[in-house]
Amino acid sequence: MPQEKLSVIIPAYNEAATIHLILNKVLAVTLINDIQKEIIIVNDCSTDKTESVINEFISNNKGCNIVLYNQEYNQGKGAALHKGISLATGEYLVIQDADLEYDPQEYNILLKPVIEGFADVVYGSRFVDGKPHRILFFWHTIGNNFLTFLSNIFTNLNLSDMETCYKLFKTNIIQNIKLKEKRFGFEPEVTAKISRVPKIRIYEVGISYYGRTYEEGKKIGWKDGFRALWCILKYNI
Repeated sequence: MPQEKLSVIIPAYNEAATIHLILNKVLAVTLINDIQKEIIIVNDCSTDKTESVINEFISNNKGCNIVLYNQEYNQGKGAALHKGISLATGEYLVIQDADLEYDPQEYNILLKPVIEGFADVVYGSRFVDGKPHRILFFWHTIGNNFLTFLSNIFTNLNLSDMETCYKLFKTNIIQNIKLKEKRFGFEPEVTAKISRVPKIRIYEVGISYYGRTYEEGKKIGWKDGFRALWCILKYNI
């Protein structure tokens, strides 16, 4: 029986300083049930040395299943995710940011409900369980909680963290959903559309969160929060 595979989708924009570090962390993970990994990096037309750093990493790790796709022009995180999702060949798919805010060692926490036959989609929540969380940005937390609450009203889900990066899907499910949002509207859009899949089983597990400041490279801002609000209304009504 062929080994199952997890596709790790990494959108990257100007992440030359950390991309090799997160790739090392992804490679170091041993997945349950001997599941293999493919790593799909979508470089969103970075203006720093992200592309050359990734190419050097691939050259130094030739035995690993790593694919780099370079966008022709900068289109946004959502567009990079669309491309990565379309390229995935694994039975399962997880989204991984190119920074160090999320820990790849927790892939197995996300995989477990799916492997055990309970879930089709698993969200990793930064707001449940007793795992470490960096203390940052009170108003971001308030905004995140509000957006999750509003999303839940329309989807009738009881998520605690709709905006989390860590979302794991059965690949055939996410590849059959038509996604439009090219920037940070991806999260509310995919949540709205996943919630309408007949008989979908969505689970949530606690994860850790090592947030970074804007000086350290954080990109999402208040404008993206308003876009997320618009997307919740747009894709649910």
